[in-house]
Amino acid sequence: MSKATKTIHAAMAAHVSSALDALQAAGTLPEGIERGNVTVEPTRDPAHGDLATNAAMVLAKPAKTNPRALAESLAEELRKVDAIDSVEIAGPGFINLRLSDNAWRDELRAIAALGETYGRSTVGEGTRVNVEYVSANPTGPMHMGHCRGAVVGDALAGLLEFAGHDVTREYYVNDAGSQVDTLARSAHLRYREAHGQDIGDIPEGYYPGEYLKPVGEAARERFGDTYLEATESEWLPVFRGFAVERMIELIKADLALLGIEHDLFASEAELQAAGKPEAAEAWLREHDLVYDGELEAPKGKTLDDWEPVELPLFRATRFGDDQDRPIRKSDGSWTYFGADLAYHFQKAENADALIDIWGADHSGTVKRIKAAVAALTEGSGRNVPFDVKLVQMVQLLRDGEPVKMSKRSGQFVTLADVVREVGKDVVRFTMLTRKPDAQMEFDFAKVVEASKDNPVFYVQYAHARIASTLRKATAAGVAPSADGLDRLGEEELALVKVAAQFPRIVESAAAAREPHRIAFYLQDLAAAFHAFWNLGNDRPEMRILVEDDAEITSARLFLAERIGQVVRNGLAILGVEAVDEL
Repeated sequence: MSKATKTIHAAMAAHVSSALDALQAAGTLPEGIERGNVTVEPTRDPAHGDLATNAAMVLAKPAKTNPRALAESLAEELRKVDAIDSVEIAGPGFINLRLSDNAWRDELRAIAALGETYGRSTVGEGTRVNVEYVSANPTGPMHMGHCRGAVVGDALAGLLEFAGHDVTREYYVNDAGSQVDTLARSAHLRYREAHGQDIGDIPEGYYPGEYLKPVGEAARERFGDTYLEATESEWLPVFRGFAVERMIELIKADLALLGIEHDLFASEAELQAAGKPEAAEAWLREHDLVYDGELEAPKGKTLDDWEPVELPLFRATRFGDDQDRPIRKSDGSWTYFGADLAYHFQKAENADALIDIWGADHSGTVKRIKAAVAALTEGSGRNVPFDVKLVQMVQLLRDGEPVKMSKRSGQFVTLADVVREVGKDVVRFTMLTRKPDAQMEFDFAKVVEASKDNPVFYVQYAHARIASTLRKATAAGVAPSADGLDRLGEEELALVKVAAQFPRIVESAAAAREPHRIAFYLQDLAAAFHAFWNLGNDRPEMRILVEDDAEITSARLFLAERIGQVVRNGLAILGVEAVDEL
């Protein structure tokens, strides 16, 4: 990025760094001192200034000096910077900076120069991050139980890319378990039905949903009557593969409605066929991380109703788990943990970091999988950080009343139905208006309400207002211009200061793996814009379009256009479109 388009927070961080360099050159600071904890952030109270740095506080101890004295030396260097109007030392050594008005006007020019790339960062340094999300069993269409994790995962992937990471979006297909056999039997039943046979009531334990009727029809077209009279051992493996294939097509179509497309669909069946679990077990045994032993009896069980069995156990307790975990069952087949362990080992081969998005009901398995990944990656000479983000379920409401669903009858609210009713953007933004691990309600009436209490509407309305204003200006023959930016005063620059936080919000959200921070920020930016807009209701001279003052009108249009750009950039990270009309 050129000097002319360096964002203001990056520029001030660079000035602080240069000032510290000067102190090192003067001998005030020792050479080679670690600066990783030095921050330059907005002040909590605007009355104290625009930005604050903790540099003197965190460097004083390793420099073996007094933080207040170091702050005085650092403040002296920072006062030499043209863009800084004042430098004040607070408390034991915090430094508050008040920037010049022209510095904020320059930030507007930077937003204009950078456009769609404003806020983009290279902090990720090309780190390869595998984000696995959704990964619902391939036994039916996406329902709203899958929606929140899907949106959080996809938004996180978008955020990490925006912050300079190399992201792989992955879906793990659990196609090796007993539920896939049940799916195959259910699909074969519908295949018989498609041939005109009376199948009667759907047997207990089968998947009863109507969504399998098209699968039965497709199977009739593909196989004819070949498997009508065949034995189960003949048709089961065929229908297992066929049904999973159709379910993945259905899942992809559902996710596409949300604007979600994965880079990779990894198959558990293929993983096992390739011998990956055996390879992982062999490696773990070689490094004394798997041994043959007996599990302790579950709490409440006695020797009369518990028969100890020798199983291969992973030494999970070495990595912080509360007990060692079996990787195989007594019949020799893989436990879910054993297969999952091998799957994560496979992912780690092509990634520098792993992130899984799981439902909160899987919280009990987090510790053991983290232990397994730590063992397999650190032990093989590669430290691959692994993070699990837990997502709470969403309660569906209509006008405040819970939406009734029944898994037994196969009646549930599909993701496709919800997207078609309220729209992709409403669903995506709403899912990010609370932290993922917090409970959430999704009321069909409220999420489409045209009210400032509806964050989706409030943010999109800000962009639509800006677009409408620009259209009116064009019709009146007035264009945005930076020529009169010196006319922008305190009220306008307060709005610029909110917009200018976007680049650092991107970096902090990416570091924390929390895309909802972008949604929260956009709500703050929209609120700031609406507040500025409302000034004109009581003070006509503060309107964006001032009839008898073309210069201030052009400058405020330039400001509004830049705010709209930041809104678009933020919404793009979240996979939400910025509308021009509501």
